[in-house]
Amino acid sequence: MRTPQPDGGLDLDGRRGLRDVRRFSHEAMATVFEVHAVHPDAGYAAQAAHAAFDLADRLERELSRFLPNSDIGRINGLAAGECARVSPSTMECLVIARHLFDLTGGAFDVSIGTGLTSLDFDPGGFMVSARAGGVQLDLGGIGKGYAVDLMAELLEEWGLERALVHGGFSSVLVLDAPPGRRGWPLTLSDPCAPSTVLARLSARQTALGASGVRKGDHIIDPRTGVPARGRRAAWAAVPRPHAPGGEARAGERPRLAAAAVTDALATAFMLLSSDEIRRLCDRSPGLEAWILSEPGEGPDAGAPLLHVGGARRGRAGTARRR
Repeated sequence: MRTPQPDGGLDLDGRRGLRDVRRFSHEAMATVFEVHAVHPDAGYAAQAAHAAFDLADRLERELSRFLPNSDIGRINGLAAGECARVSPSTMECLVIARHLFDLTGGAFDVSIGTGLTSLDFDPGGFMVSARAGGVQLDLGGIGKGYAVDLMAELLEEWGLERALVHGGFSSVLVLDAPPGRRGWPLTLSDPCAPSTVLARLSARQTALGASGVRKGDHIIDPRTGVPARGRRAAWAAVPRPHAPGGEARAGERPRLAAAAVTDALATAFMLLSSDEIRRLCDRSPGLEAWILSEPGEGPDAGAPLLHVGGARRGRAGTARRR
């Protein structure tokens, strides 16, 4: 199993110092998922981790646009007036994606500008209807985070409460910290110079998302069709909700999927202005953003790392600088 390379510069700090932490890896969704967990029984921990990986595989079969018979593949084939029934988890992920589209003014758009608003979602009946043809969904900017959310909930059901789950380190969710630590040690680094650590965090019960340009012009502004410019990386963090929820059922509201949210927001933060990000953080208690501009570009280029938000909500679950 290859070691995942953090595309957005988010990584686990001091791996060798986490002696009591067991690590399990699995490839899915074109990345490497990992579970880092503390449990006295290695065999039991391995069973729990593999149950979580089986869940990630199932979600990939539903959410991948590359599989013609996946839920997303069938939605992408809809003509005007047609509809498709999807799984509860696919519907929940789509509802979260639509909420983030509205929250970011279209900067996060799983249709990449092909018409997300022409799709109607019926969460109670798990139906997606198209008012126009040609909509092409790609959940690559939120699907891994959503999988991380569900995987972490499954680990809790197995009793692995001191754990970290990530999908390629672009989507990270930390539960309770390892023994003797206040939080999981994480670093934010320049994706173009991974040895350059910009910030060290200690986090528990927190989701973090990362987005960067190490792979080139793969982040497109859906509002303009132009690749992201002026930013090297962006990170988002939010405290995890107090009570995780089970899989969506008819008539229920979707879970507050923290890793899905930060996965999407990190992408949006590569495109939104610093003022727009500040306003979003101001009206979203607990939301934090870190922005790394390209040298000499953008209004924040003079600062090596812009950090905004992070108003405390009386919880120990926020990310803290170390």
